[in-house]
Amino acid sequence: MKNCNKLLALALSVLAVAACADKACIRGTLEGAANSKIVVKQLDINSYRNLDTVKTGANGSFRYDVKVAAGQPEFIYLFYGDTRVAALLLEKGEKVTVQADTLGRYTVSGSEGSAELAKVDKAYSDFIANLHAHESEPTAMTRDYIQHYRDNVKYVMEHPYSLTTVPVFFERLGDASIFSQVTDAILFRKGADSLKTVYPDSRYVKALDKEAARRMRLLEINGQLQTAAETSFPDIVLPDINGEKRSLSEVDAKVILVHFWDASDAAQKMFSIDTLLPLYRDFHNRGFEIYSICCTPDKPEWASSVLAQKLPWINVNDGMGGASPAVVTYGVNELPYSFLIIDGEINTRRLGGIEGLRKELSRLLK
Repeated sequence: MKNCNKLLALALSVLAVAACADKACIRGTLEGAANSKIVVKQLDINSYRNLDTVKTGANGSFRYDVKVAAGQPEFIYLFYGDTRVAALLLEKGEKVTVQADTLGRYTVSGSEGSAELAKVDKAYSDFIANLHAHESEPTAMTRDYIQHYRDNVKYVMEHPYSLTTVPVFFERLGDASIFSQVTDAILFRKGADSLKTVYPDSRYVKALDKEAARRMRLLEINGQLQTAAETSFPDIVLPDINGEKRSLSEVDAKVILVHFWDASDAAQKMFSIDTLLPLYRDFHNRGFEIYSICCTPDKPEWASSVLAQKLPWINVNDGMGGASPAVVTYGVNELPYSFLIIDGEINTRRLGGIEGLRKELSRLLK
């Protein structure tokens, strides 16, 4: 009989392992939440995606299985109402036990990654709590921010092969990234390169790699600006509708209108026809050119608009929208946005709208 019991226990153990072979198994208890709902969410880089809703038992117990591919751990978060009650980083085949309460305090066992993520989660929560506690003390808030930033830098440097660095890299304070320094690009690059050696197929690592590439471009632009004291304006080199690179610095004209716009906005498209086109026709042969930078990510829509309207000036677009180096370089935060370059120098005088621009062109291009 004892042998039968042992065989039964072994068989059940084998079945349990097999059940979690291609997934991660979550078991837990949410104290104070009997017969309640827990929302299971998956991290989608900068937001959450709802996976499912789980109902707790009479004692607050719950269970849920998450599909996890080999080599592609998943960030899973449990919510009770608006309160995040657990943060998990799950590997394929893991069996995790969560003990939590409705205030967001929790412990986790059975997953090394989840245990480490819990530390990261607590560090960020403590940082936010400190900011709230010092909201009437600007100096203290600045100190809190600097300390948390330094702690984050130390963490990503000391854990180069841990996926728990991903949420650290993407931490935000309101609309701003905690890693807000231009030189943080180097940290992002090193972090992404290290993680790619361990998790080459992870979508989280691919997102970090993409962000690292974007930040490295900005770092390169910043370096160019720092060493370009001899030039009067930062150059822009972007592809036109034929895919040919067009450089702002190589435009041969006495007066250049640099114009940022959105091809998906009907009013801005009409502005090109009703306002810019008459100016171009009147002054182009006298030394006037337009270098038009479209900030619409949808390049086919932009190209179609340019061709349909038969816009004759230089039209460029890199498809990066607000992340385009041109937008960042010139600090464009609203569209449309325009300025003049006169004899190689950026004009800083107010022109008084389109009529003022026309008068200025008439004066300069006699």
